[in-house]
Amino acid sequence: MFTGIIEEVGKIKSVKTRGDNSLLNISAEIVTEGIMIGSSIAVNGVCLTAVEINKTDFTAEATKETLQRSNLQKLKPGSKVNLERPLRADGRLDGHIVMGHVDTVGKIKVIKKGEGSWFVAVEVPEKYVKYIVDKGSIAVDGISLTVTECKGSAFTLNIIPHTFEITILNDKKPGDEVNIEVDITGKYIEKMLIEDKKEITEEFLNENGY
Repeated sequence: MFTGIIEEVGKIKSVKTRGDNSLLNISAEIVTEGIMIGSSIAVNGVCLTAVEINKTDFTAEATKETLQRSNLQKLKPGSKVNLERPLRADGRLDGHIVMGHVDTVGKIKVIKKGEGSWFVAVEVPEKYVKYIVDKGSIAVDGISLTVTECKGSAFTLNIIPHTFEITILNDKKPGDEVNIEVDITGKYIEKMLIEDKKEITEEFLNENGY
């Protein structure tokens, strides 16, 4: 798993097709340290497997499913990407638990500089709104952020200058797509509630001879 604390911004050097998959060669200097072939690296919040590693770049493979569910399919040579290595067992969880499994793609509606922070509004498909709550955690292109407010099909963020400057957020504009991973806690709770409801219903039916 990851924490949503971006370690560096890499740049796409090449994109090659292998069957339905894509091989992304990415320039990087920090995240290539201490990893090996088969290691996971979050690219814009998407957990990918490194299939080749050099000192100044690595190659990761993205499946058809991953490409369809994320904004990785739009990457091209020169595109910048947020990068993070997986959390070590003895590491600090500075952000929040990020699985690297993108739920959907959101669209930036507003991005503007305010007093002391940047204001960003992101629209998401309606089915994912229920997992986003005010002051809750969310990963946007792999960045651990706190939701300021959720209203309708959009949520807002107030981003400090440091985070804005060291990630690819500073290249974003209205209309751009961003990978969204909601807090997995909400999905687990929903699953347990649904299963409990099923069990109660089945128990009720059995007791009453149905």
